[in-house]
Order: sequence, then C-alpha cells, then structure tokens
Amino acid sequence: MEGQFSNFINEVSIQAKMENVWGYTCGSWQNCNQETIQSFLSQCLEYNIDPQYCMSWVEQHKEEIPNWAAVSETSLGWVNEHTSTGSAISITEQELS
Repeated sequence: MEGQFSNFINEVSIQAKMENVWGYTCGSWQNCNQETIQSFLSQCLEYNIDPQYCMSWVEQHKEEIPNWAAVSETSLGWVNEHTSTGSAISITEQELS
C-alpha cells in the first residue's frame, strides 16, 4: 500500500514538473509551435521526464494547438532522434549503474 502511495506522489510530481516546463517553454496551447515544442521536449529530457509521456499529454490538447499537424510531426521527429527505443531514460540509468 505504501509503495502505491509513493508511486502516486511521484506521478503527481512528474505531472507538476512537466506543466512547469510547459509554462516556461510554450506558455500556452496557442503559443505551441515547432520551435517551442522542441524546447519543451528537450527541457523535459533534462529533468528526466519521458518525452513520450510529455507528448501524449500535449496530444490530449491538440484541438487547442494551431497547426497541430506540423507540431506533431516535429515532435515525433525529435522524440525519434533523442530516444533510441523510445525509452532512452531508463536505458541510460541502467548503463550508469
């Protein structure tokens, strides 16, 4: 039971961290474009937040994002370029230990 609670807290903090990153890279859904989405994703990676997790969160708001098709394509390219199998973070942690 205790473990589940700490997992929940951890998820909440990841979500909060990601939203903070969003706040200072994109700022708003309207301001989300090919440039700011790459900034958002690279900041997420720096904070060890899975960029794919971040993108699935952003995708939930795609109706509010102007030119979503271009933004989506840019972010997919970025994620493919910066994560080997889509989970680079866990792989690098294993290599470091």
